[in-house]
Amino acid sequence: MKNTLKTTMLLATMGALIMFIASFWGSGGLTIGLLLALAMVGGSYWMSDKLAIRSARAVEVEEGRLPEYWSIMRELCHLSDLPMPRIYVSPDPQPNAFATGRNPNHAAVCITEGLIQHLSWDQIRGVLAHEMAHIKNRDILIGSVAAAIAMAISFVANIAQFAMIFGGGGRDRDRNPLVDLLLIIVAPIAAALIQMAISRSREFQADRTAARMIGDGEPLAAALEKLDVASRSIPSLANANQAQMYIANPLASRKMAFRNLFTTHPPMEKRIARLRDGSWRDAV
Repeated sequence: MKNTLKTTMLLATMGALIMFIASFWGSGGLTIGLLLALAMVGGSYWMSDKLAIRSARAVEVEEGRLPEYWSIMRELCHLSDLPMPRIYVSPDPQPNAFATGRNPNHAAVCITEGLIQHLSWDQIRGVLAHEMAHIKNRDILIGSVAAAIAMAISFVANIAQFAMIFGGGGRDRDRNPLVDLLLIIVAPIAAALIQMAISRSREFQADRTAARMIGDGEPLAAALEKLDVASRSIPSLANANQAQMYIANPLASRKMAFRNLFTTHPPMEKRIARLRDGSWRDAV
């Protein structure tokens, strides 16, 4: 409940940001901003799975190939009372996985070649339970909406910046142009931070749901330990725009300032500790 409330508030804040930027053009700009946000959310809703699978260069796994993969997925579908998603394998050498799709009836799960090579099938079972938890919790749609709104904010901010430079826009002449410029620069950064915060909160919830699904937090905890090490030492083919979908941050090896702010995933040590201390058994 706490994570759901937090996510709702963060999404509302992102919506407010795009409306603030669009107000650069007055009341008409607010309408344009709203329509743009809705259009991008709609496109993300219908196309998110295709874009994610294509970005990962994944290939669908036909029945009869990788029988362990199929067996685990059938078990998890039974435990979660969800329909069988399409299952894929990406050639990415870094062990990782993600789920995508607009709803449980149009979902896909993808694991990497690296996951198969570096983890046992019991650990992969924990990883796949996490991905099925994302599907069950409708996290895929929330992530897609957040990404679409963040893109819309950046797009509108860029247009507003050009309008200021070339004297366009319909803002009130009494407004301080320095304030507008600050908003145009800061808003996309704020939107990105909010999008990352949403992703972090959903990861904790998916870990908890996965442990409850299989009645044990250890397979996922052991898997996350290996993924944490591998994500820092094995380069990934993942696109930066899709990084928030993966169970482990595929870009963890990249050095950056303010890492805790500019990350799509919560600290691995916290996720592992929560899985092993039994807190996943507590009421939500």
